[in-house]
Amino acid sequence: MELFQGKINDIAGAIQLALGPVFLLTGIAAMLNVMTNRLSRIIDRGRFLTEHTDFSPKFPKEKVNEELTVLEKRRHNTSMAITMCTVAALLICLVIVTLFMEEMLDIPFNRVVGILFSLAILALVAGLSLFLKEVHLASQTIRIITTPKE
Repeated sequence: MELFQGKINDIAGAIQLALGPVFLLTGIAAMLNVMTNRLSRIIDRGRFLTEHTDFSPKFPKEKVNEELTVLEKRRHNTSMAITMCTVAALLICLVIVTLFMEEMLDIPFNRVVGILFSLAILALVAGLSLFLKEVHLASQTIRIITTPKE
């Protein structure tokens, strides 16, 4: 009975240890939601420009092509950010699995956990950096001009 009690305590400890990475997964999921929404808006704008723009003095072809070029850069950055954050989430999942395997098999996976977690954080940093680059590009190219009301 005491042996059984020890295993339950070990599993409970593993669950407690895995809670930190689980909260990190929640944060990454929220960021992925923001990024995918942004990507869909970029794609919608690109579709609008390619399908519904009649070239006129208000929408000259050069301006439309210029905006499409910027949208492609933004799409690429957002897509890569989503990829890197997804890789980070997958690595965090592997950290959680490794923590449980360590408890279940009684094999020290300290280095594996450390390496996986470090890679996850690096992937997250890369993803967030790419997303920041996209936001910066968007804010440079989109200007909201207000005119005073009469």
